[in-house]
Amino acid sequence: MGVNLSKVDVSSPPLIADYDSVFSEKLTQELLLRYNSEETYMEHYLGIPVKKGLFKSPLRKDNTPTCAFFRDSAGRLVFKDFRGDFYGNFIEVVKYKYNVSYSKALAIIANDFGIRKNINFPVNKSCIKEYTNSKFEKTEGSIIKVKVKDFTEEELKWWGKFGISLNTLKKFFVFSLELVYLNNEIFSFSTSKKFQFGYYYPTKDKEKQLWKIYYPMNKKYRFITNYKKSIIQGIHNMPKNGEYLVITKSLKDVMCLYELGIPAIAPNSENQFVSDILYSKLKERFKKIFLFYDSDLAGISNMNKIRKKFSDILPIYIPRRYKAKDISDFYSKYGSLKTFDLIENTKRLYLNG
Repeated sequence: MGVNLSKVDVSSPPLIADYDSVFSEKLTQELLLRYNSEETYMEHYLGIPVKKGLFKSPLRKDNTPTCAFFRDSAGRLVFKDFRGDFYGNFIEVVKYKYNVSYSKALAIIANDFGIRKNINFPVNKSCIKEYTNSKFEKTEGSIIKVKVKDFTEEELKWWGKFGISLNTLKKFFVFSLELVYLNNEIFSFSTSKKFQFGYYYPTKDKEKQLWKIYYPMNKKYRFITNYKKSIIQGIHNMPKNGEYLVITKSLKDVMCLYELGIPAIAPNSENQFVSDILYSKLKERFKKIFLFYDSDLAGISNMNKIRKKFSDILPIYIPRRYKAKDISDFYSKYGSLKTFDLIENTKRLYLNG
């Protein structure tokens, strides 16, 4: 039994007797995406097609185009309202639109689309297929341009918390940005309270600039990028060979380790890793390869997956007692000497064991 989407009233959430008891424990984002795409859900609740470029907000009164769709660093489709300060995926849109909790948002979506786990409510495929045929492209192919400015004293102080100097920022092609343009439209601008930094990736193609924009003060999202998935951060400063190399999860961590004299590189995101071919080449150039991701559940889970594939890679963990998420966080809390000791103790454990 499916739901006829043409008859669904999305102006207010459907009436369900008890959202939490009926749905919350059984519904997840992953389950919803088994039935329909992010584009389908996003279009249904916003009432507009998913496309590139700026447009007027469908969630508030808006006289000028101030909203956009894009893919975040994890590849998820998100809707951003620059004037209204909204950012989120299709579930966050439902939360905001109906002013409900996360679990109730899941329940609303499941009810509207006829998805009922363990109950005879199969989704009506034909209705959903008629509703949308769009497919939003990832930001990998997007045009990102920037207006560079000098680092402020406050920005350099912020980087200094992680032991990262201006010289190192320059060496790794990190810039302070005044403006960011996405597909030739203004995407964001810096303020004294909201820094934005650009990680430039040098290529032979001068027409297509590759940027990863870092928003450290933004709690809702941290990056936008048109990097290709295969890009390895910090590889331009990697030595030709050596005793060891650390593969970590961010350019910030790469630079923090570099300041300690430790060579490191990082994939484009923690959900990715170097290719099999590159890993084989790295093994020829370095005697030992260490893996150093976040110490939270997601980071440890990703490390375990990588170690199953590359059994000779050596993991580095931050002991729980330090309550530090990653190496740059550890540095900001405990300083250079203790950070260096943490790495050296791990090296001795493996190299002398």
